[in-house]
Amino acid sequence: MPAPASFSNYIDTHAEAFIKRLGDAVAIQSISSDARRRQDVILMGNWLNGQLNQLGVETKLMDLGTHEMQGQTLQLPPAIIGRLGSDPTKKTVLIYGHYDVQPTDGWRTDPFTLVVDEDSGRLIGRGSTDDKGPIMGWLNVIEAHKNLGIAMPVNLRVCFEGMEENGSEGLDECIQEEVKKGRDGWFDGVDCVCISDNYWLNTRTPALTYGLRGIAYFSINITGPGQDLHSGLFGRTIWIKLMSKLVDHNGSILIPGIDDMVPPHDEEELKLYQKMDYTTDDIEEAAGGKVALSSDKTAVLMGRMRQPSLSLHGIQGAFSEVGAKTVIPAKIGGKFSIRLVPPQTPEKIIPLVNAYLEAEFAKFNSKNKMEVEYLHGGKPWVADVRHWNFEAAKKAIEAVYKKTPDYTREGGSIPVTLTFAESLGVNVLLLPMGRADDGAHSTNEKLDRSNFIEGTKVLGTYLYEVGAAA
Repeated sequence: MPAPASFSNYIDTHAEAFIKRLGDAVAIQSISSDARRRQDVILMGNWLNGQLNQLGVETKLMDLGTHEMQGQTLQLPPAIIGRLGSDPTKKTVLIYGHYDVQPTDGWRTDPFTLVVDEDSGRLIGRGSTDDKGPIMGWLNVIEAHKNLGIAMPVNLRVCFEGMEENGSEGLDECIQEEVKKGRDGWFDGVDCVCISDNYWLNTRTPALTYGLRGIAYFSINITGPGQDLHSGLFGRTIWIKLMSKLVDHNGSILIPGIDDMVPPHDEEELKLYQKMDYTTDDIEEAAGGKVALSSDKTAVLMGRMRQPSLSLHGIQGAFSEVGAKTVIPAKIGGKFSIRLVPPQTPEKIIPLVNAYLEAEFAKFNSKNKMEVEYLHGGKPWVADVRHWNFEAAKKAIEAVYKKTPDYTREGGSIPVTLTFAESLGVNVLLLPMGRADDGAHSTNEKLDRSNFIEGTKVLGTYLYEVGAAA
């Protein structure tokens, strides 16, 4: 069932006001991983809650408690849960988003002032695509119906959080407790979940996402002497050699047993990858360099979406300032992560990592001490693309963009996706607004104006298609 023409017309005629509201949201420096910005994250939550209330959404700010970060005890930003409509004849859709953002460094413009580039149509600012833009898209949809006097085609339930970029601390427990309340809880009667917190596979073709990789994040910590040592009097180090034992130059994981967990693909799954509007040029354009490990499109896609991968992230404790300091550090840490796919879980991976690294370290006969520290993780998720929830989103995309979407699995992780699927027992869908080149988490993050406006229409049309689904 398509959205009424008046809805689409409202979105077009109010585009500038919607962009201004996005600018207001971007201006709040809600960096959840920086203790100095915690009050800004809380401010952003309160601002968003006020916007929802003005549009008629009944909300509750959920106190998630406190946590320790950067040597401080900090209040966790509130989760916003809300509802709009309680018609028992309509389906109920739960929407999720996050109002916190990544840190900023090296931008060409002020990251917290939304720059509207009229020539390119880009809306440049931190959070524009991840994830304030999509949240504002939902507000646009609600506003249009309120001001046009049109009843929403479904009942809406809302869950917006302020810690997604820093581990979603406290959110899983909040969701699980609400679900346990049954009819007295805010999530009672939810039929499906829609998350808009990811991106198209390229810049041309909209996508629907049915899978996410999980993650297991580690640090290898080596300690030796009681103080830093002069490199001319002492020498040799084993840390780099140990890190080199994790992954080879082709990207193959060297830890035994990890790749063996993944079942082979079937023909139906293979066809999904073969049909995708994607080339190796797309990944290299998005990355800004020749990074593809293969010229085979299908192999690259499967490596990104349905195979585990291991990445080395950095060294902690070594000298990295300007100048040339000739010391061997007394303690050093090396961080790496493994992206997981079903049936892998952090609990299954951790023992394999520990056993392998301990065995490799023992071969060095070193007097140093090694500790493998597990920092955090999340489980992978895969959904059924044949569900009516996906069919509704497909029809919405076809109605707005006149294109059939790619069905994708993301290489990244959104742990709350699995929490919703397991706690509510319903289908969860990822419906991206932004493009592959948006630069989420990177410098000069942007959301194209067309994706913001047409993406808003997709979100609204999706609700109509859900409402008409059998």
